[in-house]
Amino acid sequence: MSQNTGFTNYLGAYSAQVQQQAQTLLDSEKSGEWLLKKYPVAHTLNGPRALYDYAMALKNDFMRSSPPISKVIYDDKIHIINNALGLHTFVSRMQGSKLKAKHEIRISSLFRRIPEPLLKMILVHELAHLKEKDHNKAFYKLCCYMEADYHQLEFDLRLYLSHRERFGDLW
Repeated sequence: MSQNTGFTNYLGAYSAQVQQQAQTLLDSEKSGEWLLKKYPVAHTLNGPRALYDYAMALKNDFMRSSPPISKVIYDDKIHIINNALGLHTFVSRMQGSKLKAKHEIRISSLFRRIPEPLLKMILVHELAHLKEKDHNKAFYKLCCYMEADYHQLEFDLRLYLSHRERFGDLW
């Protein structure tokens, strides 16, 4: 596998200048040092209850009127190779004569050991899908409303994924 495969998968949507800066950081093997300086410790939200409570606190702070969430879990089956850091699933089923909907958020198990700001960015992204299904202007505006540094955190996470693919885990 080429050293740039992960880079292209994770950072390919950024401008050529940003890609070059990230590539230089990776090639000089300083990406880990840069990330650890910015994010020295991993979060402690390892269990399903802690993750659910954290997600619900975010939802209640920013999206009280959005539909309820029935489950927030880490999922071993989500692979970042499929461009999914997490998934918001919507399940409809008939209960008597009524149609019931359940919303679930599944986060890749890979993210059990990352810094809290990066996990928050993923949860904010998935929570935004409760109101906006598509990745459009309104969706990203909502993400930035819930997390002002959303775009920087997304970039940092993508840089970490490129680093991880090339050099291994940091946290």
